Amino acid sequence: MIILKSTLGRLPSYYCEIENRLAKGEEYVSSTSIADSLGINPVQVRKDLAGISSEPGRPKLGFRVDTLLEDLKIYLGYDHYDEAVLVGVGALGHVLMQYGGFAKYGLDIVAGFDREPREKKVGGKMVLPMLKLVSFLKRTHIKIGIISVPAAEAQGVADLLVAAGVQAIWNFAPTTLNLPDNILVKNENLAASLAALTTELRRRQ
Repeated sequence: MIILKSTLGRLPSYYCEIENRLAKGEEYVSSTSIADSLGINPVQVRKDLAGISSEPGRPKLGFRVDTLLEDLKIYLGYDHYDEAVLVGVGALGHVLMQYGGFAKYGLDIVAGFDREPREKKVGGKMVLPMLKLVSFLKRTHIKIGIISVPAAEAQGVADLLVAAGVQAIWNFAPTTLNLPDNILVKNENLAASLAALTTELRRRQ
């Protein structure tokens, strides 16, 4: 079964919710219960989980929590590690490199790169000058690049990453990247998210 991009965007929320329920000692969870907790239509949750669960839900009980959590972990790739490099070790870059929670979701930022590194290590990871980025990527064959540079520099950094063999980019720069169709890109525009939040807040007031 093909999983739609919209469904994939909801699965991490399901994972966190089900993980919390496992920690509480719950054995079964229904799609309706998940939907109520996350504010999602239960029919949508049921359809989403049907595409990834290895066991069908039981009448009046729902899905086994431990089995469903494992199914989600495997589908989302949390059961193995992907290595990544981060470019732009400024304020945001520091936070990303120091955040230990990525390991839980199968991501290991092995090194950071900056035009003028101020520190040799951040979060226990190397911080290297940009001049060493291409040779590092060609030596390690890392396929994921994280961009946290100013918008004006992001396209140049992305082009450099792609030329060095990176196949997926997690972009935190507030700009749209122009890249080949075969490159996976996930944009995290913090300014746009904040604008949407504050606009909705004003509308409610």
